[in-house]
Amino acid sequence: MSETVLHIFYLIAVSAEAMTAALAAGRRNMDWFGVAMLGCITALGGGSIRDVLLGHHPLSWVAHPSYLAIAVTAACATIVLARFMERLRGVFLVLDAIGLVVFTVIGCNVALDMGQPLAIVVVAGMITGTAGGVLRDILCTEVPLLFRRELYASVSIVTAGLYVGGLAAGLQHDLVMVCAMAVGLALRLLALRYDLHMPKFVYTKDLH
Repeated sequence: MSETVLHIFYLIAVSAEAMTAALAAGRRNMDWFGVAMLGCITALGGGSIRDVLLGHHPLSWVAHPSYLAIAVTAACATIVLARFMERLRGVFLVLDAIGLVVFTVIGCNVALDMGQPLAIVVVAGMITGTAGGVLRDILCTEVPLLFRRELYASVSIVTAGLYVGGLAAGLQHDLVMVCAMAVGLALRLLALRYDLHMPKFVYTKDLH
């Protein structure tokens, strides 16, 4: 998979994440500014947190202001298209899953280019893939999806682990990238289809 194709997927993922964030903003009765802000935070927040933690500057949206414009446009377009969104729910779930694995691989690439240890590369990929959604949920006063039972962060970790492991084994880069993203995407879609989830920890005893 060429870098150009990956970049196209990245832009699609940014748009999809911004649109899902706009719907969350609508459920909280936010104004247009809130919709645009939440869209940008969700779409670009994971990469921003990664860059700050790794000391990678400039931030991606600072180096490429067009990413901000894409996120704002997608979020605001959702306001106009909201009446059709329910019909496109399946499409958005697929796009969100694609965004998760694409963001993860891109995050891994940033850390690899900086010469980070493999464990940090995997963590950087997971942060890039999931942290934007955590910020969205926190701002919408919801328990972040990352901390609920859904297979989400685990999918990102599997994707990053396969990608990093394949590269460490000396396999061809494009093949490793395609396989890692395909496995991650399949796992996320299967989890959505069959309600697969991580075990929950439930503790109800009163210590007093």
